[in-house]
Amino acid sequence: MDALSSSPGSLSSAARAPWLTIVGIGEDGRAGLSPAAAAALDAAEFVAGGARHLALAAPLAAQTFAWPSPIAEGYEAILARRGRPTCVVASGDPFHYGIGAELAKRLPADEIRAYPHPSAFSLAAARLGWSIPDCALVSLHGRALSRIVPELVPGARILALTSDGTTAAQVAAMLVARGMGASRLVVLEALGGPRERVRAAQAEGFALADIDPLNLVAIEVAGGAEAIALPRAAGLDDALFENDGQLTKAEIRAITLAALRPLPGGLLWDVGIGAGSVAIEWCLAHPRNRALGLEERPDRAARARVNAERLGAAALEIHDGVAPDGLSGWPAPDAIFVGGGAGDPGVVDACWAALKPGGRIVINAVSLETEAILARLHAAHGGAMRRIAISRLDRVGTMHGWRPAMPVTQWVAVKG
Repeated sequence: MDALSSSPGSLSSAARAPWLTIVGIGEDGRAGLSPAAAAALDAAEFVAGGARHLALAAPLAAQTFAWPSPIAEGYEAILARRGRPTCVVASGDPFHYGIGAELAKRLPADEIRAYPHPSAFSLAAARLGWSIPDCALVSLHGRALSRIVPELVPGARILALTSDGTTAAQVAAMLVARGMGASRLVVLEALGGPRERVRAAQAEGFALADIDPLNLVAIEVAGGAEAIALPRAAGLDDALFENDGQLTKAEIRAITLAALRPLPGGLLWDVGIGAGSVAIEWCLAHPRNRALGLEERPDRAARARVNAERLGAAALEIHDGVAPDGLSGWPAPDAIFVGGGAGDPGVVDACWAALKPGGRIVINAVSLETEAILARLHAAHGGAMRRIAISRLDRVGTMHGWRPAMPVTQWVAVKG
């Protein structure tokens, strides 16, 4: 099966004979390889892989090369062999959280041939009798544990790759802290090999010991009314965000996110990020979404990082600095939200210049002075202006009445 890619590794104009073979291997070693994959290993002059993978693929007549740390430094050793029979051996499916995609970024697809092995996800689903399309697939291997937070919803089934033998206990503790201690965890160790072991435990009181570093955790999430689960609609409860008052409130935030229109894979700039609520919800809108935030007050930047960690917005990167200088060198965004500093010299001009064609900018104002700036921006660039007024029911003595929040003027524009 030939690997396909759409970047520098896209199909070249003149097809070449593949010289790089990527072989997925399991814990059963050579016994689990197809004849074609085994033949590719035997025909290679040079075989690269992790030390464990090379051992699983033994015996090897070729020169072997164990990946250095960081692994990216080893890519040059592969590219230097261009045109000569070379093999890379990797875990399971090399194109599912594997090295295949990284190599395909650097080579045309017609120079690569791949022989995937069943992934850990596939093996786990087979052991449990779970339907993969009905599961959330998450990799926590070398990644922030908070990546799993958006998937922690009662009734969900999750398959999670882990970093080591401690990850399952960390996930269990997270579930308990979020009111989901009744969740069932299944730890599947060394799947597909002679050391395979499958054990289950409840999150509350989780005490499985001596977990093999090579493991996957399957989770059946359970929780009642006390469970803290994140809805997929914009406008999370304000109480979920630590803040000092510098917070885009839930109703305004929902309208703001609707105006920003996050699309899968989009990059947001949040200038004057405050508590981080808009950028966090942008990231939660889709797993491939990313956001860059800028905040001049270190205490607020630190608070926004805490909020992002707690709510699972691992793709939010927060910088300390002052706009517009603090925006220098950032990649062009698909959307920009200016939550603070719109009146500072050069900020809006720098944002508009950086925005991609077709990108959207949203600026909220509560002061008359900033509202006047938005009026000028509307005259210069067009777009839409609206005023948003929200009132919330509050106690007035022994009765109740509507307490209005400060109205927000919002300018939304698309760069033509």
